[in-house]
Amino acid sequence: MKARHKRLAYLAVGLAVLAAAAVLVFQALGSNMSYFFSPTEVVEGKAPRDHVIRIGGLVKPGTLQRGQELTATFVVTDNAHDVTVRYTGILPDLFAEGQGAIAQGRLNADGVFIADEVLAKHDENYMPPEVAEALEKGHQQGKAQMSGDQP
Repeated sequence: MKARHKRLAYLAVGLAVLAAAAVLVFQALGSNMSYFFSPTEVVEGKAPRDHVIRIGGLVKPGTLQRGQELTATFVVTDNAHDVTVRYTGILPDLFAEGQGAIAQGRLNADGVFIADEVLAKHDENYMPPEVAEALEKGHQQGKAQMSGDQP
């Protein structure tokens, strides 16, 4: 075999190995990604039921119920739609009704979000961009509905 053919063979093998590694990396990243959905998107059926996702919004005042075995149930809202969240574990110290929260988990068949992790906003001025955007959309939808209801 000529030197040029050997170089081409090494280059082809190297590219094949690199392509295989890239495919494996993208598959691993894809299986570990969790997408963010607002309560409106969840209610509209845009959120998958068989994948880990994140939902976020405000914890609706008066909805936090603490059960036995560290189980908490609360409602996350974007001021247009609500999603019930069930979480078993210790809630973050800054978790409170009327404050922003993000929950990661899966939707069950009843439309209840079973959270594996709950994050609370950490500062009174901070709001995750996704939550702020979802709340703004919900606010705009609420204003549109109110103006449509009034004569």
